[in-house]
Amino acid sequence: MNVNKKIDENVTVDAFSRLYEEFAPRVFGYLIRRTPTVLDAEELTSTVFLRAFTALANFRGRGSDAFGKWIMTIAHNSLVNWYRDTGRSKTLEPLQNYTETINNIPSPEHLVERNEQIQNLWLAVSALSHDRQELITLKYVDGLTNKKIGEKLGKSEGAIKQMHRRTLIALEAILGSYE
Repeated sequence: MNVNKKIDENVTVDAFSRLYEEFAPRVFGYLIRRTPTVLDAEELTSTVFLRAFTALANFRGRGSDAFGKWIMTIAHNSLVNWYRDTGRSKTLEPLQNYTETINNIPSPEHLVERNEQIQNLWLAVSALSHDRQELITLKYVDGLTNKKIGEKLGKSEGAIKQMHRRTLIALEAILGSYE
């Protein structure tokens, strides 16, 4: 490696450090007003200066605020790209806010057990007569009251209550045979 090139790189890094100190507050201020969190603005500020440093050889600015205009253009383009990549979605809350939800997630064993219970229940319902299967569907799937079920099946509300009680007893007996 050429010693002169190394000296030039160090001078460039030192000069860029001074530019960073001068323009970082301006870039950060621009980004903090346009991002949902301070962390997003800080990360984008770092991205802006990293992009500027890697493209410094291409900078051909003239005038007193040429670098400022150039760095703000990079900031704007980085912000646009960031919103495009994130889809303007809201920033998620910290994971600590969801510990209660996480603690309530069932274990795989529980899910398998629950699935078996549901399968057994469907097997038991399929063992019932057509009228009783229809009663279960109207009551628990459609959410109808005994009165509405009675109107649909052409029976009194009392008859539906009695049929429902007997259906539950039959289901309990069928499910008991699975255990």
